[in-house]
Amino acid sequence: MSYLYDAYRKEFPILQQYSQLSSCSQSSLHQDVKASVTEYMNSWELSGMDWDMWMTACEEARSQFAQLINAEPCEVAIVSSVSHAVSAIATSLKPQAQKNEILVTDFDFPTVGHVWLSHQERFQINYLEANEDGTISLEDYEKTISDQTLLVSTSHISYYNGFKQNLSELSKIVHGNGSLLFVDAYQSAGQTPIDVKAMDIDMLSTGLQKYMLGIPGIAFLYIRKELAETLTPSITGWFGQNNPFAFDIRNSTYAGGARRFDSGTFPMINGFAAKAALNILLQLNMKEVENYLQSLSEVAIQSAKEAGLTLKSPLDVTRKGSNTALFIPNAGQAEKRMKEHGYIVSARNDVIRIAPHFYNTAAEVKNAIYALAEVHAQLKVN
Repeated sequence: MSYLYDAYRKEFPILQQYSQLSSCSQSSLHQDVKASVTEYMNSWELSGMDWDMWMTACEEARSQFAQLINAEPCEVAIVSSVSHAVSAIATSLKPQAQKNEILVTDFDFPTVGHVWLSHQERFQINYLEANEDGTISLEDYEKTISDQTLLVSTSHISYYNGFKQNLSELSKIVHGNGSLLFVDAYQSAGQTPIDVKAMDIDMLSTGLQKYMLGIPGIAFLYIRKELAETLTPSITGWFGQNNPFAFDIRNSTYAGGARRFDSGTFPMINGFAAKAALNILLQLNMKEVENYLQSLSEVAIQSAKEAGLTLKSPLDVTRKGSNTALFIPNAGQAEKRMKEHGYIVSARNDVIRIAPHFYNTAAEVKNAIYALAEVHAQLKVN
């Protein structure tokens, strides 16, 4: 199936030197993303300022992201990070007398827990623990979510071991208890289909630097339009206003939909990178990408077994994303050694994550895992 994507490899220059398998942390740079960033720099250098052009690029990125997740552009806010997005939600939600629990899954990225813990005086923060295999079942949610649960905050795909959740079924459980569902899609957007309408998701956020092919500093926050209209942002800015250029310091009229959660001036250079990255993704069939990455997961799992490495990811490739996590106690050292061998991978705690994207090959995955086995053996000896 790799023939579908072979033509793209030459468009990622780093692949001539390294096998970059770190899309769970940072994807490879596509030539069009670099060109778009250069376009911004040239406009600044040669024109001094081209405000309309810069704004158009960011708005184009907003619309493209909306298309990618099957939302309306008015349901998407431009934010700086997922931390920013979660904070915007946390400060706008109002606890209710009998409904003030925020349920956080303990495999969420730490920033999510940190944000909610900063609002403990307003909400009861509880955690849903993962099972020994690093997964959480739908039955676990059914047992834990109660009438007191205001919002369930979880990740589509775990940053640690790649476990992927069934959001369509999860949303039924959450909404059956009258609760809201917030999804951190940083590890899923760009590698698997997301349809916020079909999945019935209330709120979702993701940044660009991982499977979305972009750079840090820009993220998107989706909020279902009907819900967004009921929320009053506490984290806001002039672009969250209905007319930013009214320059009315004494009155505030929020923009419609999720746009009210726009804040200050957009990160323009990041917006240029985002529009180019999203244009690439929208040319792909995301279901085909998911199927291809599942085939690479099969290669990774089989190669890890052959190499004698311990797997921390689900063995069923339909229950995981691209990331295959391998237990390496000195993962940070191993990551550095792997780069010396020509492989860019990502360490997290006690695992090395092999996280290919559509431009990677089965041979790269297999060879990286065999190289990791050698590095692991050397580090144990030393």
